[in-house]
Amino acid sequence: MRLYAIGDIHGQLDLLTDAHERVFRDGGRDALIAHVGDLIDRGPDSRGVVEHLLRGRRDGRNWVVTRGNHDRFLPQFLQRPSWVDPGLSSGQHWVDHPGLGAAATLASYGIDPTLPRAQLRAEAARAVPAAHCDFLASLPLWFLHPQALVVHAGIRPGVDLRDQAEDDLVWIRAGFLDSRADHGPLVVHGHTAIKTARWYPNRLNVDGGAAYGRPLCAVVIEDGMVHLLTDDGRVPLQQETEDAL
Repeated sequence: MRLYAIGDIHGQLDLLTDAHERVFRDGGRDALIAHVGDLIDRGPDSRGVVEHLLRGRRDGRNWVVTRGNHDRFLPQFLQRPSWVDPGLSSGQHWVDHPGLGAAATLASYGIDPTLPRAQLRAEAARAVPAAHCDFLASLPLWFLHPQALVVHAGIRPGVDLRDQAEDDLVWIRAGFLDSRADHGPLVVHGHTAIKTARWYPNRLNVDGGAAYGRPLCAVVIEDGMVHLLTDDGRVPLQQETEDAL
């Protein structure tokens, strides 16, 4: 049974629809596609990305979308306007942090991101469809498939999946990226932007850096192999050695 996976999207609707087309050409329009999260922020059309995935799910597409750390920001802003994500070492609010991309997300909903925070919240409550907020807030934290465990950032090694902390699942780097532990299933993740998908003995990073002008990775996992999907078809990925961790 094959599994397709797509990396961090970050408001790049055109790249997302192109990635879907690469999957459809390889596996048909009913292919199972897992998205590792971070639908919003930084790119120009977060609203379009959320609507596209929401509509696809409503239309019965075989799509799974796991929750990324960025996917928490907008729903929390609407529900708890003063909330600051505990995963942010800066302690800055989503709308104040210069690197998180809140301004692009708000602008995609027709909101002037330069407004004072209280006014921003009122405008967001008016402009963001409730269905979008509910969709982002209800995304699952992980998806377990016979080929892999799909999660946004990674897992805490040695902790049972049922006991994993949400903050780890959407934020972890240290302790996971450098781990040589056998996690059982291959862990497919994003969150840490690289130049293209890379396959290690215990994990597969599919965040190609679409948020920074690089490609949106789409891969297919089957029979102990991983292929990157390109406009010209499949390109096999070579598994990195443990020394590359």
